[in-house]
Amino acid sequence: MTSPFVLPEDPSPAAAIAAIGDDFAVFDDWEERYQYIIDLGRKLPPYPDDWADDAHRVPGCLSKVWMETSLRDGRLYLAGASDAAIVSGLVALLLRVYSGRTPAEIAATDPGFLKDLGLIEALSTNRGNGIAAMARKIREAAALQSAG
Repeated sequence: MTSPFVLPEDPSPAAAIAAIGDDFAVFDDWEERYQYIIDLGRKLPPYPDDWADDAHRVPGCLSKVWMETSLRDGRLYLAGASDAAIVSGLVALLLRVYSGRTPAEIAATDPGFLKDLGLIEALSTNRGNGIAAMARKIREAAALQSAG
């Protein structure tokens, strides 16, 4: 069975953010960027049905969003899914930046990059709040691992 956890494509969170910025720069408008984000969501590893429950649900998201973490060899791996296509893509963006990183790297990577990429302004208020809630949950999971 394929692991539901996302493996890092880029050497660091900063490199992932730069690569996403480069990908966005290719597109002329937000319609094309939205399609790109939706496509990213479709490429997420399959999320186990038995994790799509309240225990894995991310609070603060209007759409249903679920996440799971796994600490292996000092790195926090993330799995995620949503019932909405665009939100699945936003999950994929966050996992590209944060999954497979050390808790310290995650803590040091401020989710302000979402604003810098123009994502927060381009999304509805509810989706902007939702992606902020997802980033917060990831950073809280990393902080718990650091403390534990």
